[in-house]
Amino acid sequence: MNEAKRLIISRDDIARRVRELAAQISKDYRAKDPILVGILKGAFIFLADLVRELDFPVEIDFVRLRSYGPGTTSSGDVRITKDLEVPIKDRHVIIVEDIVDIGYTLHYLREHLSLQHPLSLKVCCLIDKKERRAVNVPLDYVGFTIEKGFLVGYGLDCGEKLRTLPEVYELLD
Repeated sequence: MNEAKRLIISRDDIARRVRELAAQISKDYRAKDPILVGILKGAFIFLADLVRELDFPVEIDFVRLRSYGPGTTSSGDVRITKDLEVPIKDRHVIIVEDIVDIGYTLHYLREHLSLQHPLSLKVCCLIDKKERRAVNVPLDYVGFTIEKGFLVGYGLDCGEKLRTLPEVYELLD
């Protein structure tokens, strides 16, 4: 896959911001025994780096939702293909997401998890991309705000490709 791309966020900027987010989450949750819920597949790299920077141990679980097909646009039809394995009732939950774009996936997941009665439900995302936002979702910890562009790298993919790039790039036409 040799698409033209432009660097948007360097690995040094990502590492610095992940440390800052982890410091804030550590301050807010140290004594609360939170569970971090990563959204597969995109958030796994961000989640791994984030939890290694926390100054207290956390429990981790994953969900997988599908709203994108093989291309670059959401179908709008969100489905859970892997649900939580750990109960979250009466737990503090932090959803960890790679990118919030249109908002359908995160909105759907927040509604789904709320039905399980967590003590609190917060969101930590690496990238808040507002270009196509159709659903307003609350974001509590945001790494970077990007106005537009189709982004790949550091977990973000295009048709399951380019996810392993160590930096975030915008695909160019």
